[in-house]
Amino acid sequence: MKRLKIAMMSMTHGHTRKYYDVLKNNPKLEWIAVSTANETVKDIFLRSVTGIPCYDSDEAMLDAHPEIEAVVLASENCEHLRQVRLCAERGIHVLSMKVPTFDMAEYAEMERLIAEHDITFQIELELHYNPVVMRTKELIAKKAVGELCAFNATNITLSPVWAFPWQGVPEQSYGKRVPIKEGHDKFRGGALCDHPHIFDLIREITGSEFDVIFAKVAPNMRHEIEEEDMLAVVGRMKNGVIFSLDPSWSRAENRLPVPGPGWEVFPKRMEVNLVMHGTEGSMLTDCFGPNTYHNGSPENQYTVQYTYFDEWVGLIDEFVENIRTHRTPKINIKWHKNTIKAMNAVYESIATGKAVRL
Repeated sequence: MKRLKIAMMSMTHGHTRKYYDVLKNNPKLEWIAVSTANETVKDIFLRSVTGIPCYDSDEAMLDAHPEIEAVVLASENCEHLRQVRLCAERGIHVLSMKVPTFDMAEYAEMERLIAEHDITFQIELELHYNPVVMRTKELIAKKAVGELCAFNATNITLSPVWAFPWQGVPEQSYGKRVPIKEGHDKFRGGALCDHPHIFDLIREITGSEFDVIFAKVAPNMRHEIEEEDMLAVVGRMKNGVIFSLDPSWSRAENRLPVPGPGWEVFPKRMEVNLVMHGTEGSMLTDCFGPNTYHNGSPENQYTVQYTYFDEWVGLIDEFVENIRTHRTPKINIKWHKNTIKAMNAVYESIATGKAVRL
């Protein structure tokens, strides 16, 4: 199979550095170039990777390298539509970060551009390639706990705002400045916007769509940021499965400008846990369980070493296969729309204090 000529845009997203080794070493890829959104991320990139041309704008990169076939949009949520336009007009395939946009008019324009220019548009939800999640889905499909009745999931992390400041700016994360609710001093765009995974996985595992959602926001543990950092969501799927979801920034962090040793604060950087109850039993899944932890002595820099299969390898392999075989990605823009609608419904429920029916 011919190597895919790939590039990256912006380099401001928290997942950016996850791609460095994959794009450099995957034999299916030829990493052509990057464009950086500002001098800070440019400096970090140039200190981390050598031999890859770096440009100060998306347009300059694309003009200099017409051979680019695909792009990873490692950018702020508010930049995605502009970058999708740039790519679609040039017939360039797109691997988008996990939130294309929360604005459904923008979402519809992306759908139109993708169809009109016949490009592959895959959304990065890397937990689909996590081996623990894959095994969980297999067991649930085989009725290992009988008929599924209830689903609980946590997607709790530290806050990326300190290293990736745009995630703390409502206009750049959510897309506009919308108060959480009347009289509240926080705005949409925080922890919920960072954690679509569990909203996607419940749809995948139950084979159903959201029916009713009710949500509440907690007082912030980080009072200085403008957005929500802790919330809880409950509801019911259309097939009757009830659920509770926790997509919070409820892990503490050292506020480093670049993630590294000492970024984590005990006990974990993040947890994605699934608890599923069925008619014949229950299943508990720790998606990031098989890790190695070190207390950081003598420098007191607590660290976590991941020991599982790198999800980004499977994700990129599928992206290449989708492009070369002209296959629609599993996590495509049409599929993902109901996840984004559910997340918007969470904000609506918080704002109104009422359950929202989808």
